[in-house]
Amino acid sequence: MIKNYLINNSHKHASKWLILFIDVLITIFNFLLAYIIRFGIGLNFESTNLVYQLPIVAVLATLSFLLIGSYKGVVRHTGMRDAYNLFLAVTVLISLTGFLMASSRLSLIPELLNIPVSIISIHYLLNIITLTTSRLIFKYCYYYIKSQIGETSRVLIYGAGDSGLITLAAITNDSNRSSLSVVGFVDDNSQKIGKTINGIKVYASISIDKKFIIKNNIKEIVVSIPHISKKRLSEISDNLLKLPVTVKIVPAVNDWIDGKLNVSQIKEIQIEDLLERAPICMDNQNITKELNDKVIMITGAAGSIGSEIVRQASYYNYKHLVLVDQAESPLYDLQQELLSKDVINFTPIIADIRDHQRIETIFRKYRPNMVFHAAAYKHVPLMENNPCEAIKINVLGTRRLADLSSDFGVDKFVFVSTDKAVNPTNVMGATKRAAEMYIKCINGTSNTKFITTRFGNVLGSNGSVIPLFKKQIQKGGPLTVTDKDVTRFFMTIPEASQLVIEAGTMGNGGEIFIFDMGESVKIFDLAKKMIRLSGLKYPDDIDIKITGLRPGEKLYEELLADTENTLPTYHKKIMISKFDDNNCVMIKDKIDDLCIMNLLSQDHQIVSKLKEIVPEFISKNSTFESIDKVNEKKIKNKQEVFV
Repeated sequence: MIKNYLINNSHKHASKWLILFIDVLITIFNFLLAYIIRFGIGLNFESTNLVYQLPIVAVLATLSFLLIGSYKGVVRHTGMRDAYNLFLAVTVLISLTGFLMASSRLSLIPELLNIPVSIISIHYLLNIITLTTSRLIFKYCYYYIKSQIGETSRVLIYGAGDSGLITLAAITNDSNRSSLSVVGFVDDNSQKIGKTINGIKVYASISIDKKFIIKNNIKEIVVSIPHISKKRLSEISDNLLKLPVTVKIVPAVNDWIDGKLNVSQIKEIQIEDLLERAPICMDNQNITKELNDKVIMITGAAGSIGSEIVRQASYYNYKHLVLVDQAESPLYDLQQELLSKDVINFTPIIADIRDHQRIETIFRKYRPNMVFHAAAYKHVPLMENNPCEAIKINVLGTRRLADLSSDFGVDKFVFVSTDKAVNPTNVMGATKRAAEMYIKCINGTSNTKFITTRFGNVLGSNGSVIPLFKKQIQKGGPLTVTDKDVTRFFMTIPEASQLVIEAGTMGNGGEIFIFDMGESVKIFDLAKKMIRLSGLKYPDDIDIKITGLRPGEKLYEELLADTENTLPTYHKKIMISKFDDNNCVMIKDKIDDLCIMNLLSQDHQIVSKLKEIVPEFISKNSTFESIDKVNEKKIKNKQEVFV
C-alpha cells in the first residue's frame, strides 16, 4: 500500500498550509518545553500565565513564518536556503516576543504577557534545532522509504570526489527526475574506500563485479570524474560495460547549464566519449579577429562538416554568411535551425558548384572575403563506380570555385581535403589530391591565399561507420567490418570544423594543414565497443561479419605522403605538410585535359589521366588496377629499351 502511494504521489508536494500548521505546532510545543527545561517537571502552569502566553506565541509564530515564507519550501528537497529561511523566521519570532516582554515591563500591555528572558532564549534555540531537524528527518525518511520499497533505479557514482558529491546532490534534489537512488560511491583512492560520504559507502573499483551488481540490484553507474583522460575513461568503461548495468557519464564542468549540473545532462556514454585522443583547442582570439566583419561563403553548407562550420562561424561577429549547397531539404533544415537560434545576416542558396555562371553570379552579388570549400563527393565505393561524377565535383568544381575566388579578390580560400588524398588507392582520394595540387599551384599566381586542411574520418558524419553500426545494432546485427585489421583516424564534427576555421586564421597561403589525430582506431574494436555500449554482448547477442575490403579501400589511412615532411606551427596539435613544388604549368594543363575528357564519360580513360596527374595513385581492389598493370608494363619496356 505504501509502495503504491509513493509511486502514485511521488510528483506531489505537501500543502504549504500544512507545513505552516506543523511549524506552528512545533513552536507551541517548544514554548511549553522551554518552561519545563527552565522550571522543572513539577512546573505549576497556572502560576506562569501559559494559558495567556501560548495563543500570543502561536499568533506571533504564524506572522513570522508568513513574513519570511519559510513554509513554502518543498520539504523533500530541503537545503541550506530553506534552513536559512527557518533561521530568519525564528529570529523574527524572538524579536517579536522580546518586544512583547519589553512592552509588559513598561506597563504598555498586561503583566501576565511578560515572558522571561531565559524562556525566550531557550525557545529560540529549541526552534532552530527542532524545525530544521524535522525538515531533514522528513526528507531522509522519504528518500529511504522510496529507495527501499519504491520503483527506483539504484545507482553507483564512480568517483567520490567533489564532482561525485555534486552529482549526488543533482540526483537527490532534482524534482523532475525519474526515481533514482544513489546506493554507493566507487573510487580507486585507498584512503576513501570503506568510509561513508553523506551516509553512502565508498567501494573499491576492483570489488564492482557481476556478483556485486546483481546482489545490490544496481541498474546504473554514473562516471563522475573531472578532467578524466580519454584513455582512462576507455579503461573504466571497458570494465563497466562488461557488467549488466547502464553506464552514464557526467559532462565536463564547462558544459553545465549556468555552472550547475542538471540530471538531464547525465547521458549514456557514447562512442565519441571513448576516443583515445585529447580534443583540439583553438585560438578563439585569432579567429574572432579574422572573421570580424567578413562576408563568409561556405560551400557544402548543409553537409556534416559544412553545417558545423556554419554553426561555429555564427558565434563570431561576421558581416554575412552565404550558405551554398545543392541539397534542398538539408539546407532548409539548417536554415530553420539558425532561425531558431536567432542567427541573422545569412543567406541560404541552392546552387551547384559545377555551374560556373551560377556561382559567378553569387560571387558578384555577395563579394565574399573568405570561402570555406566543403562541397565534395566523398563515398569511396560509390565514386569508384562513378569516377566522372567524382571528377566533376571534386576537381572541376573546386577548380572553378578557386578561379572565381581569385578573380573576385577573396582574401582566403580554405579547402577541406581528406587523409584519403595521401597515397590514394581510390578515385575519390585521387580527385581530392588533384584538387590539392591545383590549389597549391593557383596560390602562387593569385593574391588570394589558398589553404588546404587534411584530416581523417569524422564521427557521426553522413555515411560514416558509427551511424551504420547503430542501424545494424537496431536491426539485430550483424555489424559489417571490411577487414579485422582495418584502422582509421577519427575526430568529432565540431573538432573537424574548428580545424578548418583555425586553418583559415593561421594560413598564409599554399599550406596543407595536418592535425595530430592521436592513435588510429581498429574498426573491429570499435564495433565491439558499440555492441557493449548498446547493452549487448559479442558474439552472443550480435555478431560481427567480415565482408572484405571494398573497391579502393585501404587497410589503414595516412596523413602524410611518402614524399612529405611536416613543419610545426604555434599550435602543438597542428602541423604543415612540406612537399616539393610540382610543375604547376603541366599540372594545370593536365587538369584542363582531364575536365575536357570527363565530358566523354569514358571511365578508364579519365581514370588513366587522373593517374598521370597523381602518379602515386595506385588502385586497390578495383577494376582500374588494369590501368596500373599497363603503366607498369610501359615503364618496364622503357627501362629495357634504355638498357
